[in-house]
Amino acid sequence: MAVKKVTAFVGSARKGHTYQAVRSFCDRLEAAGDVRTEIVSLSDYRIETCRGCKACFTRGEDRCPLADDRDALIALMLASDGVVFASPNYSFQVSGLMKCFLDRLGYVFHRPCFHGKTFTSIVVQGVHGGGKIVKYLDFVGMGLGFTVVKGTFSTAFDPMTAKEERKRDATLSKQAEKYLRQLACPAGRVPGLFELMIFRYARTSMSIELDDSNRDYRYYRDRGWFDSAYYYPTKLGFAKRMAGGLFDSLFAGMSKARAS
Repeated sequence: MAVKKVTAFVGSARKGHTYQAVRSFCDRLEAAGDVRTEIVSLSDYRIETCRGCKACFTRGEDRCPLADDRDALIALMLASDGVVFASPNYSFQVSGLMKCFLDRLGYVFHRPCFHGKTFTSIVVQGVHGGGKIVKYLDFVGMGLGFTVVKGTFSTAFDPMTAKEERKRDATLSKQAEKYLRQLACPAGRVPGLFELMIFRYARTSMSIELDDSNRDYRYYRDRGWFDSAYYYPTKLGFAKRMAGGLFDSLFAGMSKARAS
C-alpha cells in the first residue's frame, strides 16, 4: 500500500495538552508503517478574520480581499490523504485560532473539495463541553466533503495526572485504529441519507436560483453535479435512489417558491 499523508491542524497557541494529544495520535498512525504525519500549528500562520463580504461565495475564493495564509493551509489539506482538526476547549467552543480558520473555509461548504479524504477531530477540555465541540468539528468535516471518523475528547488539568494520560491514550489508540481502517478504504463510499439530502438540496437550489454569473453554479456545472446522483460515482441502493428523487422534488418546489 502506498504511504498515506495525514496532516493535523492544531488550534492552540502553545504546545500544551492539545498538541500532546495530537502527537500521541499521530505516533499511533505512523506505527502502522504506511502513514506519514505532519502537525501544523495554526498559530504559525497568518489567518485574518473573515469580513463577511461573500465575494468567495459569489465571485470565487480568488476574489477574497484578505491576503493571508489561507491558501497555503488549504494546499496542505489538498495534498493530504487524511486531515485532523484539533482544538482546546475555549469558552465551551473551539479556540479563536481554529474558528478564524474555519470561517476562512466558508466557501468550501458551498463548493466541497475534499471527497475521498479521511477526517477526524481531537478536543481537549478542562471540565465540560468537549463532546459538543467534537460533534461540531465532525459536522464541519462532513460539510467540507471529508469522510468522517468520529472524533474524541479528553480531559486534562495542569499538571496532567497519570490517570488522565492513560485514559487519553487509550481513547486515541482506538480512534487511530478506526482512522487507519478508513484511510485504507477505496473511494466511492455510499453516502448516508443526510449527506445525500444536503447534496440534492445544494444542486437543486443552485440549478434553479443561480446562473453562470455565480461561482457556485459554475463549480457544480463544471463537475457535472447537476446531473449526477452524488458528488462522486457511487452505487445508491433502491431506497436512496427513491429518497434522492423525493429530495429533488421537494427542494425544487422550495426553490421555485423563493424565486417567484
